[in-house]
Amino acid sequence: MRGGGGEETSGGSSGTSSTEKQREKARVSRTSLILWHTHQNDVSAVRKLLEEDPGLVNARDYDNRTPLHVASIHGWIDVSNCLLEYGADVNAQDRWKNTPLADAEGAKKFNMIELLKSYGGLSFGQNGSHFEPKPVPPPLPKKCDWEIEPSELDFSTSTIIGKGSFGEILKAYWRGTPVAVKRILPSLSEDRLVIQDFRHEVNLLVKLRHPNIVQFLGAVTERKPLMLITEYLRGGDLHQFLKEKGSLSPLTAVNFALDIARGMAYLHNEPNVIIHRDLKPRNVLLVNSNADHLKVGDFGLSKLIRVRNSHDVYKMTGETGSYRYMAPEVFKHRKYDKKVDVFSFAMILYEMLEGDPPFSNYEPYEAAKYVAEGQRPTFRAKGYVQELRELTTQCWSADMNQRPSFLEILKRLEKIKEILPQEHHWHIFRCEMFVTLYDGNWHSG
Repeated sequence: MRGGGGEETSGGSSGTSSTEKQREKARVSRTSLILWHTHQNDVSAVRKLLEEDPGLVNARDYDNRTPLHVASIHGWIDVSNCLLEYGADVNAQDRWKNTPLADAEGAKKFNMIELLKSYGGLSFGQNGSHFEPKPVPPPLPKKCDWEIEPSELDFSTSTIIGKGSFGEILKAYWRGTPVAVKRILPSLSEDRLVIQDFRHEVNLLVKLRHPNIVQFLGAVTERKPLMLITEYLRGGDLHQFLKEKGSLSPLTAVNFALDIARGMAYLHNEPNVIIHRDLKPRNVLLVNSNADHLKVGDFGLSKLIRVRNSHDVYKMTGETGSYRYMAPEVFKHRKYDKKVDVFSFAMILYEMLEGDPPFSNYEPYEAAKYVAEGQRPTFRAKGYVQELRELTTQCWSADMNQRPSFLEILKRLEKIKEILPQEHHWHIFRCEMFVTLYDGNWHSG
């Protein structure tokens, strides 16, 4: 509670407070921009930002990474020259104590290594040349009952159903059963960060058991290539489904939303909360072509947090996930909690009823920027009963504390379902679609 003397009633100081907030908002926005343009290798945009504010040259994200770290790991020479010209700290260290040179060495960007050394760059951190990589052990110290022998996987009739920067997802067979296999490219099988992400996802999936969560079946961790095996879902993903079907009837949308919310309520159960951080239609999968059951999948960006206090917020990586469905606090590199998933859920619910992604006329980054500035998609569909509109609006509230939990969302969806006109058959959709189980965005932010 705020007393009579709190900041809201502080008289003349309120203007100063407002100005400070505006400055902070502008600073965070510019930090996001220079990191983004550096990542995109857009040297003209980076230079323009530095001309306006030279101090941005050493801007840092939540992992303490500077624009020079980002440019170094990608090998962007022109952008790096621009940053160094404006006085970038060549030996800045991120949260893992890595310098830009250490990142360049880890990524084997030889031209970048020469450039950084010419400016006095030193190789500190786990990626540095002095660092002796140790063999990565299996996710758990002993051979587990879920460790799969590669010889048991039949790829003779396999088909690629998804690709990513670190590998591919194939439909294969395991002991006669069709499965989805996420396979790390052999060329990356020794990459420390790739293996770290792989181990993280395996360790997470081992713990999950729920009808609305994609079922983990096993993994290959003791041989190369590394592989993660999950159930194969014939219905494809929700993104493809909506692309083909357009807007859904209110009853179908609510039934879909109930399945997603059940899976998410399970993940958000305290004290061991799992924040998905990349909830979007591509990561929601249909069990079959009847479209009568959905499951939440792809936990490559998820975080397992042990909650001590139900109001805890966490300082985690900003701009993790997909821009179009991203909560504003993530885009702005603020502290956030499990309610980021509730925001993404609202965007999915909107898309199911409208038939188009939120802010579909904008590029994903621009859409996220509008959302961060307080904009929200416009309701156009006739199927929005008042209660459904109110729930969606509350779920995408700018104040994460105003967003309901998934347990509350489930209760409200059940009540909404009771007032909707019933269809004769819910299993009315038939689709023969190319199956895309994941969008391949596997690396942590």
